[in-house]
Parts: sequence; C-alpha cells; structure tokens
Amino acid sequence: MTWFEAIVLGIVQGLTEFLPISSSAHQLIVGRLFWGNDGGGSAFTAVNQLGTETAVIVYFWRDIVQILKQWALSVAGKVPRSDPDARMGWLVIVGTIPIGILGLVFKGFIEGPLRNLWVTASMLLIFAIVIAVADASVDDRGHGADNEEEHGKTLDDLDVKDGIRFGLWQALALIPGVSRSGGTISGGLFMGYTRSAAARYSFLLAIPAVVVSGLFELKDLHGSDGDGWGQIAIATVLAFVVGYAVVAWFMRYISHHNFRPFVYYRIALAVFLFGLLVLGKVAA
Repeated sequence: MTWFEAIVLGIVQGLTEFLPISSSAHQLIVGRLFWGNDGGGSAFTAVNQLGTETAVIVYFWRDIVQILKQWALSVAGKVPRSDPDARMGWLVIVGTIPIGILGLVFKGFIEGPLRNLWVTASMLLIFAIVIAVADASVDDRGHGADNEEEHGKTLDDLDVKDGIRFGLWQALALIPGVSRSGGTISGGLFMGYTRSAAARYSFLLAIPAVVVSGLFELKDLHGSDGDGWGQIAIATVLAFVVGYAVVAWFMRYISHHNFRPFVYYRIALAVFLFGLLVLGKVAA
C-alpha cells in the first residue's frame, strides 16, 4: 500500500463509518476502482476502524467512564445492577455477543465471498430500502422528525431482549454494504426507539466489537519484514480526526432531520456500482 492510498482510505473511513452508508463498502469500491485491490483487505479495514472507534470513545468519554465505573461497582456488588449506567454496561456486553459469535463462525466467508462487489451493490440497495422503511416508521408513530425526541423509546427503556435484537442488527454489518450504524439504527427504529437513542446505543455497542476485531487483525497487517506500519498509522490517525468531526455532526443532525438523504445516496451509489460491474470497469 502506498502512502497516498493509506491517506485516501483513512479519510474515506472517517467520512463513512458513522453515516448509514457503509464504510466497508466505500473502502472496497475505492480500492477496486482506483487501485485494483481490496482497499487494504478486511484486516486493514478492521484496524483502520480503531481510529474511528477512538473518535467515539473521545466523543462519549464522560458517558463511557461513568458506565465503566458503575458497571465495575455492580460486578463488585457495591451498586445494584439496576443502576442506569451499570445496566448500560451490561447491555453493551449483551448486545456485542451476536456479532462476536457470528464474526468468528463466518470469518472465512466474511473475508472471502462476501467481499464481492455484486454483494456490496446489492446490500447498498437493499438496506437503502430497509433504512427508508425504518425511518418512515418514526413518522408513522404520529410525529415528525422535528419533535421526534418527545416520542418513542429512550435508552431507559432498553432491556436484554432489545439489546440482543440490536446486536443481531449490528451483526448484519459483517456484510459490506449494510453499514453498522445503518443496520443498528434501523433495528432500533423498528423497535420504537428515537433516532438519537438508537444512534447513541449503536455507537456505544460498536466499541467492544470494533476494538477487539481491530486488535485481533493487527497481526495480519504487515509483511514478514514488518513493512507497512507507517501507512497503517497515518490511515488510522486520519480516520480518527475525520471520524470525530463526523460523529459530532451526525449526533446533531439526527435530532432534527431524517435519513432520506442517506437513502438517496445509497441508491445512487448502488446504481453507479452496478453500472461499473456490468460495463466491466471494475472487478467484482
């Protein structure tokens, strides 16, 4: 991987990780279209995501520290597990289980056949429809996007059953083109949560899965002589910087807007990608 490739892929990761448009799809498309490769491959993508997850940790730092503190105290029996922050810690663990199990079981399939661009284009289109229907369900509950925070379920309503459901929706993001945030937030909207609540839990839920996956894949990211760490580092740093700006913007955006612009973008990108594949301009 050249330095230029690493810089581009780091920026792409930061721009797309938190938006419901699939960062893995964009990494694949950019890599195949411009350099004829996998954008660093699934291992590079997993490690690059450490940058964007660090952005989430920094953005939600106070919440995360409080959750970890209260969760640890609940394990020690010093606070009840019903404590809101301790409870959130347990629910993040519960919600992480599905993607952990499915990621290990289907690792070979995820790193192989599912990285075909026909699959990516199809998932971009299919989940554009899923996100559109989920977003419309917010309005179907009797309110518009501007006062959405006054209605719907909040994270105080989150229980183990919903945590597992959120986790299953997150696990769909193992398929490039789905989008971790798009899948998880859509699941939350279908379950009756507000946009902000679904997004907040989505970002918290992603932290353990992405961090563990990224650390696990580090060993696959360099040659026998150890080359490539500079490119990995610059891509990860850029993903963090750009990702922090995007997550801060996105959390403000969803408080007063719907997801239709992202739906239109996904459809346009899917059509564009199908066109490239049909014309033979990019290898599947």
